[in-house]
Amino acid sequence: MDRLRYRALWVGEMATWDSFVLASHVGRAFHHSDLVLGPFAVAVRDPAMIAMGAASVAATTRRGVSVALGTSSTVVVEKWHGRDRSRPARALAESAQACRALLDGEKAEVAGERVRTSGYRLRLDPPRSELVIAAFGDQAVKVAARYADRMVLNLVDPASVRILVAKLRAAAAELGRPCPRVAVWTTCAIDPGPYAIEQMRRAVVGYLAAPGYSAMFTQAGYGDLVSFAQSRPHPSELLARVPAELNRVVGLVGDSGQVLARVREYAAAGADDVVIVPSASDEDPAGERTLKLAADIAHHLD
Repeated sequence: MDRLRYRALWVGEMATWDSFVLASHVGRAFHHSDLVLGPFAVAVRDPAMIAMGAASVAATTRRGVSVALGTSSTVVVEKWHGRDRSRPARALAESAQACRALLDGEKAEVAGERVRTSGYRLRLDPPRSELVIAAFGDQAVKVAARYADRMVLNLVDPASVRILVAKLRAAAAELGRPCPRVAVWTTCAIDPGPYAIEQMRRAVVGYLAAPGYSAMFTQAGYGDLVSFAQSRPHPSELLARVPAELNRVVGLVGDSGQVLARVREYAAAGADDVVIVPSASDEDPAGERTLKLAADIAHHLD
């Protein structure tokens, strides 16, 4: 990815790697690409912890480091980590306010309802990170409008991007603030084989019954599948009913021409950046072929 001169590598965090550790490990070998870390669950990681982690990665890699914040899910926050996820939009706003100050090298004085920090200042050089807010619901979009340099949308179709960008622009205008850039996370498999298709089918299962996503998939013509998902079947039963065509709703899937056309749809809907999550399998180890083809597509857009 660095050799292909992608602008940045996004290192997420949920169930596998600690984002700071992985970003420090891979980023030390980079010559061209910067790093985006997160989204970090604001009910799990506090602002001082996030700022220290980002500054540590910037110091060890000498790369630009951006920080993304999100509310995550009830399963991750309350079941895995045993934390309170109540009033998630409030926690997101208060964390964003504190992180912005800390990442700029200032002391953060936030005595919020969900997030509190007082008196701490980074000892390392402040990374002055771009602040990214992961949003989907109306309240999170308003938080992005107030605090974010970029808003990121995860696994949404162009129609949903258009709606959410309109809400973001309206909220930013009301605040008298420039509208943040908008990035879209999307799975990507160019000229996919059966392993890539299966991998992407599995990835979408958990979203079919989720609030907001269920309406999006219904609007896309998969209402019966959504209804079945909402009946809480065993995951294997639900997976058996997921058609390969569903991958195209929220993914960049097909040949290079089809993927280029879909990227242009996202751009027309208001996305400034497309963040690809490349399929990686024995057919395409490390997603290298997909990354090369996607880099070629990006040149057409330039």
